[in-house]
Amino acid sequence: MRIFLAPMEGVVDHHMRRVMQVIGGVDIYVTEFVRVCDHTLPRKVFIKYSPELTQAQPKIPTRIQLLGSNPEALALSARKAAKLGAPAIDLNFGCPAKTVNRNRGGACLLDDTDLIYQIVSQVREQVPPSIPVTAKIRLGYQERDSYLRNAQAIEQAGANELIVHARSKQDGYNPPAYWKYIGEIKQAVKIPVVANGEIWNLKDFIQCREESLCEDFMLGRGLLAHPDLAKEIKAYCQGHEYTPMPWSEIAQHLHQFFLETCAAYPKKYTGNRAKQWLHYLSRHYTEAAALFESIKKTRDFSIIDTALKNHYS
Repeated sequence: MRIFLAPMEGVVDHHMRRVMQVIGGVDIYVTEFVRVCDHTLPRKVFIKYSPELTQAQPKIPTRIQLLGSNPEALALSARKAAKLGAPAIDLNFGCPAKTVNRNRGGACLLDDTDLIYQIVSQVREQVPPSIPVTAKIRLGYQERDSYLRNAQAIEQAGANELIVHARSKQDGYNPPAYWKYIGEIKQAVKIPVVANGEIWNLKDFIQCREESLCEDFMLGRGLLAHPDLAKEIKAYCQGHEYTPMPWSEIAQHLHQFFLETCAAYPKKYTGNRAKQWLHYLSRHYTEAAALFESIKKTRDFSIIDTALKNHYS
């Protein structure tokens, strides 16, 4: 079984990927989507989204995710990313953001199966056979009605793997997730299928595995709220008892994340990324909710720094 960390725009950047790699349990990471318009992207864009490309071994296993609707530009950009060392190329057909969809990217393409086929096919032709090409879809755009034909087209176009978010674009991120539809896809294609959507805890995972028939899973908001969820899932699957990571240990990781992101962003954004993560952590830890309330209105580095230290020292 493999566990993926979902590519959440504005949230799962290289700072967050590093933290999750230290905590453990995640096997594969995916960058935030890299938008491709009508030309091949330069090296600096790929390095911006995936500094892991420049890391010495061992690297954090991070796939490059591309988004767009121009098959030729996507294919040439994918070839460029592969030459730079991307371990795999992922194609985004699932983003529900209105701005993205208005510009012919993400989930809106789910209504154009022929274009999806062309994109995957041309990317596969340009990327060396040793580099996997994968795709992520939702169950449909306005309705949950295009998942089977899109999944089969992606397989026929030569993709090595398919990740399925078990909602339509119209569903957004509202519960529930419709894992049973992933099960239908799993039975209709031969390539590996990865289940994604609404896995917040071990109980959700067990139900998702039963309904989706999948062996591999992608966690998003659930892993941000419960950072050792991947480790708990793996322990369960291996028949081992698991001792949850205490809040004090999570707080140490949060503090390190705060220091790293403060160094990376202008002073006016001090603490914003830590607060963003605390928003998710508050779903699982009462301590996180209290900490968020204590720092949410300040951008003073020393106040936030001290507040975070007090939760583990």
